[in-house]
Amino acid sequence: MKANELKRGHVFQVDGKNIVVKHIHVQSPHSRGGATLYKLKGYDVVSGQKYEHSFKGDESVEQVNIERRPVQLLFRDADGCTFMDKESFEQYVLEESRIEAELPYLTESLEGIDALIVDDVLSGIELPSMVVLEIIECAPAMKAASSSARTKPATMSTGLVVQVPEYLTTGESIKIHTESAEYVSRA
Repeated sequence: MKANELKRGHVFQVDGKNIVVKHIHVQSPHSRGGATLYKLKGYDVVSGQKYEHSFKGDESVEQVNIERRPVQLLFRDADGCTFMDKESFEQYVLEESRIEAELPYLTESLEGIDALIVDDVLSGIELPSMVVLEIIECAPAMKAASSSARTKPATMSTGLVVQVPEYLTTGESIKIHTESAEYVSRA
């Protein structure tokens, strides 16, 4: 597989390590002869160690087969987050440091979470593209605010801060895109 085909959640092998892709930044060339660079951020499945590397788009990487299983968050404690497989009822524990990017979106009622399992080891989770969260704190709504007006910061029930339109108030539920952490619409 080519580096330009990698997506968030894919697992590939480099130097004998299985790396889970968490973020990809594409850097276009500034000159005609330059190659597009793909800056990957992720972590090693076994050790949990962070991994960052830049690949040219035509470089080959070895993809690792990954199993996706539907899971549900049961609870969070000092050990991390405990997830339950919805089909086999098996429980997995993931350290919070391995899912830092996903934590602001996790609620116990969240549907559509997939566990990423490589060689029978839980390597991470994949969130749905959108989640519904409740606003617990924001500035008061403006009566004359329209949907195309300015935005204001709002704190969600998980602690995530998102820019929302001025007409929204505390207690409302909204949809948030998990990839960009942007407001999409009311729920």
